[in-house]
Amino acid sequence: MSNLSVYSDSHFMKQAYNEALKAYENGEVPVGAVIVCNNTIIARGYNQTEALTDVTAHAEIIVITSANSFLGSKYLTDCTLYVTLEPCVMCAGALKWAQMSRVVYGASDDKGGFMKYGKELLHPQTKLEFGIMNDECSSLLKKFFKERR
Repeated sequence: MSNLSVYSDSHFMKQAYNEALKAYENGEVPVGAVIVCNNTIIARGYNQTEALTDVTAHAEIIVITSANSFLGSKYLTDCTLYVTLEPCVMCAGALKWAQMSRVVYGASDDKGGFMKYGKELLHPQTKLEFGIMNDECSSLLKKFFKERR
């Protein structure tokens, strides 16, 4: 399948990136996410910690909750999460308990990302991929924080 396919990782990461742009426009740390099941986006979201005054309102948590509701299940065993930034430890824990099949993230997070603790924070069956649209995702985050300094 080419990268131009509607079912490609690039296509779905672009959808997550569009969610990150919404966060940016709303003054939130620009992280966006989508959850895909059977090549269909079943949940979309972006960081809303400021809007909801809730430190747990990360894009990943929002889309997990939405996908659970859509599927009527607490498990997301046939789903892929696309997120523009490497999940934090809290979100990795939620992904583990949701039994997410696959996680694809754009930019790495050397300070707050879960990978410094190891892939073991995810469910043992979860496949992990990263670096899709890394430059775009990183640039948006850098732009956001530069404007706030």
